Amino acid sequence: MKFTILAGLLSAVATVHAIPVALPTPPGIPSASTAQTQLSSLTVKAYADPGGYSRDLFPHWSTQSGTCNVREYVLKRDGTNVVVNSACTATSGSWKSPYDGATWTAASDVDIDHMVPLKNAWVSGASSWTTSKREQFANDISSPQLWAVTDNVNQAKGDKSPDAWKPPLSSFYCTYARSWVQVKYKWALTVTSAEKSALTSMLNTC
Repeated sequence: MKFTILAGLLSAVATVHAIPVALPTPPGIPSASTAQTQLSSLTVKAYADPGGYSRDLFPHWSTQSGTCNVREYVLKRDGTNVVVNSACTATSGSWKSPYDGATWTAASDVDIDHMVPLKNAWVSGASSWTTSKREQFANDISSPQLWAVTDNVNQAKGDKSPDAWKPPLSSFYCTYARSWVQVKYKWALTVTSAEKSALTSMLNTC
């Protein structure tokens, strides 16, 4: 009887400490059918690097509000119970990375990923944009372009498109593809045929 009671107490304690951390849901993620329609309308163009790319050509982490820049804004938006100091730096909280399902309690373990990487945008149309437009793209919080994810997973992704890299969690393929397509559609960027094929396959998992 004592063992049964003890087991029940331990179970209750485990339940209390297993606080669920929600997956982030940036704005503007379209339905699968809308994403299919948007993908069909994108211009398909062979990969061609015009050269001259530099991350500095996409001014990022602009001031969003008060002392908060866009990185800090996304950390707060995508985290759970995030506490920030007067400089808007996250001092505590939890972040669940949708790419791999890992949960982190230190903001230093989290990167803010550009769903469509800056280099990919450069080669698919952004090289002809003004610096001002590239800054808007790099700090776009009105679409599913910015995500708080595990830092080394973001580094593994680099500037790869979905035909070369997919999230470790296959259960996230649907949301990933819908978000990628929405960003490309919103910013009128091109896709390669391999990229379109990969996105179509990922959307078929929805």
